[in-house]
Amino acid sequence: MNTSSERHWNRAQRYLAEGNFDAARTVLESFVQHNPQHTHAHLILGDIAWQDDRVRDSARHAHAAAAAMPADPEIIVAVSSALLRAGEVVATRACLAHPALAATRSVPAILHIAGLRGMLNENAEALAQFDRAVAAGADGPDLRFQRGAQLIFNGRLPEAERELLECVRQNPRHGRAWQELSRLRKQTPAANHLAELARVTALVQPGSYEHASIEFARYKELEDLGRDDEAWAALAHGNALMYARHKHDPAHTERLFADLARVCDSALLRPADVVHAGSQPIFIIGMPRSGTTVLDRLLGNHTQIASVGELDDFGKQVRWVADHTATLDDAILERLPHMDFVELGRRYLEQTQWRAAGKPFYTDKLPRNWMLAGVIARALPQARILHMVRDPMDVCFSNFRALFADAFAHIYDLEALASHYRVYQRTMAHWHQAMPGRILDVAYADLVQDPENALRRVLAFCGLPWENGCADLTRNRSAVNTLSAAQVREPVHRRFVDSWRRYEKQLAPLARALALPD
Repeated sequence: MNTSSERHWNRAQRYLAEGNFDAARTVLESFVQHNPQHTHAHLILGDIAWQDDRVRDSARHAHAAAAAMPADPEIIVAVSSALLRAGEVVATRACLAHPALAATRSVPAILHIAGLRGMLNENAEALAQFDRAVAAGADGPDLRFQRGAQLIFNGRLPEAERELLECVRQNPRHGRAWQELSRLRKQTPAANHLAELARVTALVQPGSYEHASIEFARYKELEDLGRDDEAWAALAHGNALMYARHKHDPAHTERLFADLARVCDSALLRPADVVHAGSQPIFIIGMPRSGTTVLDRLLGNHTQIASVGELDDFGKQVRWVADHTATLDDAILERLPHMDFVELGRRYLEQTQWRAAGKPFYTDKLPRNWMLAGVIARALPQARILHMVRDPMDVCFSNFRALFADAFAHIYDLEALASHYRVYQRTMAHWHQAMPGRILDVAYADLVQDPENALRRVLAFCGLPWENGCADLTRNRSAVNTLSAAQVREPVHRRFVDSWRRYEKQLAPLARALALPD
């Protein structure tokens, strides 16, 4: 670096320290013209671009950083993170294959790799990285929790329980670990954690996420023991704690989706005039907890389908094509009529083809893609779209009894949950009306009561033949990173049909809200 470049670099650092990011950007853009191999400068410019809502510039700088990065594990994982954020999944995996990462003993770098592999749904590899970190001497409650979660995703439940128990031994206030422990198995009078949970409740910060997690854990264990009144009290308290953490505006959601339906009329949603070669996705959409994981696992039994789980890949490519950091907001609605849907479909397939592992089809099971079903159909004419439909009370209660961290504010209040469900219902009705025949509804009750016939119908819709054994849920031993990770290791069952009736009195406000006319 010559003297002039050094002055530019130092000036940029001063601007960054002052929070003057526009000035820092101007100086750094000039700087990289003369120092194109300066990885750190490109990473900073990529961060600034992302904060400025310029996804494509962020991606451009991430690629420039990758082209120039040294064999330094900490820098490689930083570049990988920048690429993944910008939707450059293939380039991310190329970075993660760098020999320096396989050789490193740096625990922070290894843990970063584990996190990135988990975000890519490469759960076996993520677990292997956590094992590397342990072998390198890493320990601590958060590591134990993360490794325990990956053990669950990979179906190694007894090991997961031991790891989570070690987590709460090291940090009794680790609410998320207690919650996972409660979910791992049915609790019994002789083997439960209620006494420990009672003691821990007094230790956590009131109103914190850990506090809410412990209340959800108490709910699960009390329900297992048949103490339903106490269970509901814990569940209601946990949800109230979570809802208080958010500023939620149901009216805004209703308005946004009404505008989405207005913008996405049948003219806009006509299929793109393109035939995409290669493996094709099967999208599985619906409300969370509607049975999407069960359907995904069953389809994964078919020899022509790769089951790859929940992907944010389509949303990432929407953000790239729209050059916007949100997947669905007012800015996206303004840009939708002018969006290059062919490019959107091309980029999505380009970034996901590796997931098919040579099979002609692969699943993309992100429930909330129901919001984008029309955009998916427009960009990917060959894609199949399957919509899981579950009884409104059952699916809403299943959301209310789950804990989705801070991802979905609406699920923590019965009236807000009902409002959201009605928005979802109206939006799905619109997709069906605007694109007749493009989406197949699959009833959860049919899938669990008669899985073979339900699956035959699904496969016919996908243009695939029936194969014996497809309806055996236990055949699919691959990793799964959803709340159903433990449940889907069992045979198909109907235990959760009409499960809401156990709390019919307490759920009366939800029933009334769902019955309101539109």
